[in-house]
Amino acid sequence: MRILKINLNNLKESIDAISEAVETIKNGGVVVYPTDTIYGLGVNALNPEAISRLFKIKRRPSEKAVPVIVNDVEMARKIAYIDYRKNETLKKIWPSPVTIILQKKDTVPDILTGTKDTIGIRIPDSKSARILVSSLGAPITATSANISGEEPSLDIQKIIDRFNQVNDKPDLILDAGILPPSEPSTVLDLSGQKPKILRIGPVKKEQLLDILSF
Repeated sequence: MRILKINLNNLKESIDAISEAVETIKNGGVVVYPTDTIYGLGVNALNPEAISRLFKIKRRPSEKAVPVIVNDVEMARKIAYIDYRKNETLKKIWPSPVTIILQKKDTVPDILTGTKDTIGIRIPDSKSARILVSSLGAPITATSANISGEEPSLDIQKIIDRFNQVNDKPDLILDAGILPPSEPSTVLDLSGQKPKILRIGPVKKEQLLDILSF
């Protein structure tokens, strides 16, 4: 389990570490990386073997879907059905700590979504995470970097210590220190006829209602 420090306030200092993380993911590896909410556990979201490793490391039940991050709406369109109206809505919402549930395309492996026909996607308000995705050229999983059933942590040292206690570990950890306090992302379901707010997080109901013009 390799650990590389990155400076979120000066990403130029961290370009080598981010490049190594990209190569690790390209080769089917698993990376812990900082987002705008928590540390995520990232693999290529279109690689079934890598996703299977993620489930094993996280001890996640196979029926539980894993959300992903993308770097722009165009990448989201490659994995989900997005009509003109949804496209305009997403442009108003992203980048932000809002996960959008959409109907998935066949390019998405069933293992990622627990065989469901929907997928959770967001563009994080995190430059380092977006660089990771854009450099890879593919979506990256964005499930929290913890063992299923345990509380996620904003403290990278606690994450390192926890994974050191188990046999199945990530290949690489990008250490950005302790992240600022944040709630898990807000979840908005746009997969059906009417939008549904499934979870309130950093972006509140009133803000979403204003964007959606309910």
